[in-house]
Amino acid sequence: MWMQAQSIDHVLQSIEQNNKELQSAMQLTKAQKMENRTANNLPDPTVSYSSFYKNGAGPGHGTEFVASQGFDFPTQYITRKNQADLANEALGKEQLAIRRDILLKAKTLCLDLILLNQEKALMDIRKKNADELEALYNQRLEAGDANILEVNKIKMERMNVQTEVAQNHASHRNVLQSLLAMNGNMPLEFAEAQYPEVREILDFNTLRDEVIASDLDLQALSFATKAAEKQVSVNKQDWLPKLEAGFRRNTDTEMSMNGFVVGGSIPLFSNRKKVQIAKAQALSAQLMQENAQLQVENNLMGLFNEMQQLKEAMNTYDVPLLHKSLDLLKQALKEGQISLIEYFVEAESVYKNLQARMQLENQYQKVMATIYKNEL
Repeated sequence: MWMQAQSIDHVLQSIEQNNKELQSAMQLTKAQKMENRTANNLPDPTVSYSSFYKNGAGPGHGTEFVASQGFDFPTQYITRKNQADLANEALGKEQLAIRRDILLKAKTLCLDLILLNQEKALMDIRKKNADELEALYNQRLEAGDANILEVNKIKMERMNVQTEVAQNHASHRNVLQSLLAMNGNMPLEFAEAQYPEVREILDFNTLRDEVIASDLDLQALSFATKAAEKQVSVNKQDWLPKLEAGFRRNTDTEMSMNGFVVGGSIPLFSNRKKVQIAKAQALSAQLMQENAQLQVENNLMGLFNEMQQLKEAMNTYDVPLLHKSLDLLKQALKEGQISLIEYFVEAESVYKNLQARMQLENQYQKVMATIYKNEL
């Protein structure tokens, strides 16, 4: 079935909707959030029934029914709710980071497809030039102005181009298949040959502040640290007594009595060292957050330096001049100003320069995509 070619944004939207890994992560996050909420549930109510008899020969039978509900001090529920909210915020940011990483991988594949499409266009130019030269030299061969070695050289050039086209097609198919797998094997069509525009980076400090503020991993760790700190308050309040209230009914052969049950338990043993444990975990979370920020800054510095080097290297290539050189070489060959061997040597150099420029731009686009990954 024919499909309209899609842009990178449309491909990413489709993958976000159909990717199985992302769907699985969403369901797991949903379950983990609900699990965090269950820590604040009331304990199950208890119900007991007893039947007892008098000793000896006299008649007598009694029963006891007790229904009770345990609960904590109201402040504990508020504190645990706040802790669960922070933990769930961290889970939400982790889920967004998983989504971001999946979309970044998909965007990288799209960028590779753009490179392959550009290389295919360059191969089409080579093939067109080889076809024109073959027709020209066949005429010259018939007129006695060329020899069979020159014709064979052109045929070899055409064979080399066809081999490269086949390799390009295989690589294109493999990359597209990886993209389809990320899309749940739903159909995709991508024929872009131009990269999307990216914002130019002028100052590292501005970029660093922007990236650190938007980095989803750091945001997740920030909420995780706050949740760990709030857990200290939760554990401190766990020293408060556990309360219990309920209804009690006693009966015997002569009368029945109704009453209330009120009780509690003091956590002298169950909460030992839990506050120290929570404090250590909160400190660990804080140190992990600080280390992660250092890693983000270091990685960003490396990407920034690589971006600058790639940009400088790209600027050394004059692409219009290279294309014009191909036309001038072909014209000079037709007019007999250069030999066929000279033409192929010079043309091969031009093609290599054009392909090198394409690969540099592909690397540059990937670096920029990584830098701005949190905007996906």
